[in-house]
Amino acid sequence: MSAKMSNEVDAGDHGPMKLLTTMFSSLQEKFHRDRSDRDSTLPRPTAPALAVTSAQDQSHLFFEYLVVVSLRKKRGEGTYEPQITYQFPKPSGKGARPPEAYCIISRVACFGLFSKIFDEVEKRRQISMAMIYPFMQSLREAPFPAPGNTVKIKSFIPESGTEIISLTRPLDSWLEHVDFRTLFRCLTDEEVLRVFASTVLERRIIFMADELSTLSQVLHAVAALLYPFTWQHTFISIVPSVLIDVVMAPTPYLLGVQKNKLDDVIDQSDIGDESTILPEKLQEELLQALCCRKDNSTSEELNKVVSEAFLSFFVKTVGHFPSHVNRRSGGQPGVFQIKSFCKASEPKASRHFVKRFIQTQMFDLFIQEVERQPTQEGFFHQKIAEYQESKKKEKAKRGWVRGLVV
Repeated sequence: MSAKMSNEVDAGDHGPMKLLTTMFSSLQEKFHRDRSDRDSTLPRPTAPALAVTSAQDQSHLFFEYLVVVSLRKKRGEGTYEPQITYQFPKPSGKGARPPEAYCIISRVACFGLFSKIFDEVEKRRQISMAMIYPFMQSLREAPFPAPGNTVKIKSFIPESGTEIISLTRPLDSWLEHVDFRTLFRCLTDEEVLRVFASTVLERRIIFMADELSTLSQVLHAVAALLYPFTWQHTFISIVPSVLIDVVMAPTPYLLGVQKNKLDDVIDQSDIGDESTILPEKLQEELLQALCCRKDNSTSEELNKVVSEAFLSFFVKTVGHFPSHVNRRSGGQPGVFQIKSFCKASEPKASRHFVKRFIQTQMFDLFIQEVERQPTQEGFFHQKIAEYQESKKKEKAKRGWVRGLVV
C-alpha cells in the first residue's frame, strides 16, 4: 500500500536536513561496527543496580552516542552544511568542538526522560565541558529502567557536592513524541483508517511526500496508532536514495519516500482491500470518535481524542486476553489459550479480524511479554478494566429492566 501526502506543511529550506539524514545513515553503520569493541571495554558498575529491569531492557544502554551538530558555512557560497563537532564517547582527533545542539541516539523513545538528561548535560556544560564526561559515563554504566521504574545516578558538581539524580521511565510514553495534526492534515479520516488496517496486518506500506518533516511526523503518528502493540518490522521514516531498493523487500515495512522517487516505488496492484479489513461496526465507531475532534484543537487535545479512539478499538477486539492466560505457580511463565480467546471474541463479527490479527508478529510478541509478566500495568490495562466494568453495569441494568417488565 502506498499513501501519498498532500497539503504539505511549509518547512523552509531542508537542504541541511537532507545532508544530516545521509550523514547519520553513514554514521550508524560506523557506530554498529565499533559497538562490539566498545562494549567489551566498557567499565562495569561497581554498585548493585538501583532499578529492576525486564529481560528486554537489560541489554539497553541509556544511549549509544551523544552527538553535537552545528552548521558550517561553505567556502565561497551562501549555504551551510552540517558537521559533527562533539561526540560522546569522545572521538579521536583534536579541534574546536563548540556545542550547538545535543542529540541522543537510542533505541527507546522516552523523550521526557531524555529531556531531563539534556538539562543535566547543559547544567554541567555551563560549568565546564569536562563535567559532562563523568555524568555521561555514569549513565552508560546504569541499567535502563523498566517502564514505571527509576534509576538513580550519582554525580559530583563543584560547590554543590554529590547529587543524586533520579530518572524515571514512564509506564506509557508512546505519545511523548507524537503529533497527529500532520497525519490528519494530509489524509482524510477514511484514508487514516485504511492505513491503520494495513498496518495492523503488517503489510508493506510506503508514504510519499515532498517534505522530510511531513514524512517523519506521519510515520511516527501511524506507528503510535498501534499502541499497545509495537511495529516489529522495518521502519524508515525517511528513506535515503542509496537505500531506495528496500522498497523491493518481501517483508513488512513502513517507509517514507520523497515524491520525486514516485515512479520507482508505486505499485497499484497492491492497493484494494484495506476498507474491508476492520470490522464494519468498529470502523463506524472509529469514524464517529474521530469526528469529535475540533479544527482548533491543541496538539494535546487531538492526541487524546485520536489515541483513545484507536485504543478503544483494541480494547473491544482483543481486550479480553487476560482471561485466557493460565498462570502457573512457582514463577513459571503463563500460557496463552489461543482457541478459547478466539471463541470468546465479541461481537462475533470481529472474530475474522481477530483470527488474522493474532497471526501478526506484533501480537505474538505482546502476548509473550504478557506471559512473562505476572502483573500488567499501564494505560491499556486501565482502559480494559474500565470497559469490562461498564459492560458489567450495562448487563446488570438490562437484567433489572427485564425484571421490571416481567
